[in-house]
Amino acid sequence: MARKKKQEEHENHERWLVSYADFITLLFAFFVVMYSLSSVNEGKYRILSDALDAAFRAPARSMEPIQAGRPARSSNDIPMALRGPPQVVDIEYMLDVYKTADAYKKAQQSMQEMADDIETAMSPLIDQGIISVNRNDFWIEVDINTSILFPSGSTRMSKNAVPVLRDLANILKRFPNHIHVEGHTDNVPIRTKAYPSNWELSAARSAKVVRLFTHYGVDQSRMVAIGHGKNRPRASNATADGRSKNRRVVLTVLADLEMPGGKQPGASPQDLLKQLGPLALMDSETDGEQSKQTVDLVDSTAAQELP
Repeated sequence: MARKKKQEEHENHERWLVSYADFITLLFAFFVVMYSLSSVNEGKYRILSDALDAAFRAPARSMEPIQAGRPARSSNDIPMALRGPPQVVDIEYMLDVYKTADAYKKAQQSMQEMADDIETAMSPLIDQGIISVNRNDFWIEVDINTSILFPSGSTRMSKNAVPVLRDLANILKRFPNHIHVEGHTDNVPIRTKAYPSNWELSAARSAKVVRLFTHYGVDQSRMVAIGHGKNRPRASNATADGRSKNRRVVLTVLADLEMPGGKQPGASPQDLLKQLGPLALMDSETDGEQSKQTVDLVDSTAAQELP
């Protein structure tokens, strides 16, 4: 049987149109894109540019949560002119203060005991108004009228004064506190060879009391003699009674508040001395020789030998 002759397929000569159409489509898309890039919206471009600039130049953001309410100002917001110097805290000193609370209590108890002993020993003179005792936790003030200590215009100690000051010395020498002995006068002028003014008279009287205390065993390094003259009156000098009250010697006993390592929370007795009196004749430990010469000078005609 004869085979059937296979019919040849018709050759398509238009297949190039597919590739051409693809090329034209791509070319059209290319020109559309080029056209779109050539016509920029200036307003939108400026907005985009500002947004990118802000994003890249913004400060670093904090990882902490956002605070509600009014934000607190940092130290960087305060002008340099308004910033104070940095504060330095002495931690060791603060710990010393904390650790010495018991020392303060002991010092106050010591002051209480001393004031009670003075009031008991001086009770007869306190009742007569010759001596008065004022106290608090940090000082004791014993006010002695000079009528029992010295004659008018003199530093010659009376016989009645020695037992009184001896009893005070016996109490004071048992304690380590610093003592200021302050002399005061009235406003009646004095002009003698030994005492040209009330300055010299008040200072010499306080120095005489200091010397007597030293004789009876009070540590001389704890005492200071001060002369105020007429400048700190207790009462008006217009009356005889007021002038009598102003002629006095005052013993100021300071609380022993020394800190560990020699530190003190307040002024030292030497600093207090500068504030308390314009004329201080004697600090027995450091200026003893000079003070002895001064006392000998102002007391040369009226000094009484100590027992």
